[in-house]
Amino acid sequence: MIIRPKVRGFVCVTAHPFGCAAHVKRQIAAAEAAGPIKDGPKSVLVVGSSTGYGLASRIAATFGCGADSLGIFFERPPENGRLATAGWYNSAAFSEAARQAGRKALNLNGDAFSDEIKARAVELIKAELGKIDLIVYSLASPRRNHPKTGQTHRSVLKCIGQSYTTKSLDTDKNLVTEVTIGDATPTEIEDTIAVMGGEDWEWWIDALEEGGVLADGATTVAYSYIGPEVTWPVYRHGTIGRAKEDLEAAARRLDARLKSTYGRAFVSINKALVTQASSAIPVVPLYISLLYKVMKAKGLHEGCIEQMVRLFKTQMYGGSALDFDDGGRVRLDDLEMRPDVQAEVADLWLRANNDTLRELADLDGYHADFLTLFGFGLDGIDYEADVDVESALVDL
Repeated sequence: MIIRPKVRGFVCVTAHPFGCAAHVKRQIAAAEAAGPIKDGPKSVLVVGSSTGYGLASRIAATFGCGADSLGIFFERPPENGRLATAGWYNSAAFSEAARQAGRKALNLNGDAFSDEIKARAVELIKAELGKIDLIVYSLASPRRNHPKTGQTHRSVLKCIGQSYTTKSLDTDKNLVTEVTIGDATPTEIEDTIAVMGGEDWEWWIDALEEGGVLADGATTVAYSYIGPEVTWPVYRHGTIGRAKEDLEAAARRLDARLKSTYGRAFVSINKALVTQASSAIPVVPLYISLLYKVMKAKGLHEGCIEQMVRLFKTQMYGGSALDFDDGGRVRLDDLEMRPDVQAEVADLWLRANNDTLRELADLDGYHADFLTLFGFGLDGIDYEADVDVESALVDL
């Protein structure tokens, strides 16, 4: 099979196994080049470990700190000649590299919201890892089957209180378009909180604590985003923002609870990057393409792995202390939100139209990062080669 990218809107429905492996190896090389992280975690659980910041966290922990890990993800495996998802190939490539480096790399593929996966994770930790000293909660899902009520909640990308019309980017045609984001109903707000809020994070800590597998001094971190005002109506002040407020409230409760017996909990606000989740949010792709242009020109651009290595090295470990903002959050978006960066992006936003877009925005960088998520566009991969899908598999 010759595997080529098939993009439908903000999703690529194909993934290249060797390209995904190359993407993982590139992140491993970046983590190793940054040097060892002093006093880092030794046994790590990453909930949502197959792509983006979750995958980068697992790589930073393993190849920066020498940690063993358990990754939780929900990905489609290959079967009957059908390709797996990119997250499956990422996890396979990571697991092989970690094991070659002498580290344990355990995986559970299933619904992280479920009681079953939590119970299986606890038993696997007991059998293979002992106790966990870092829990990364980086789950991104459009829906949640609630394990207590049986109800299916679906998140929505909507405003609250009014609709909002603004610029956006048609990534298929590279055109500036106008998009109107609707006003969410109370039910849609609650559903989005149920999917993307902090309840499940707290339930993971409950399960680990009740199972006796939380190490003394354990840290748990979840990831979020704030961004500039131009994105706030659909992001920070919209349904996603309401869910993120719930996540931050959960962090405060967990921190107060863990401090008395174990360790600490916090939310890290990370940089805007091209991920499978961010690609789906109106306004954000145009903002990211303009941001990339500015940050690359200033030498400030970071990808997921650079962000996570910096988080581990300068905030969580290595003798450093967490540097909180007024909201009790760690700010890994500090370079993105620098006044000079934001002033230039705001100017580009006003000037961006179909005549100026190619000049003002880093469209090539945006599209390259998007395709990389699915294993395409990586150096050293022959994308014209006939791939035997079955022989390209690595045992998870």
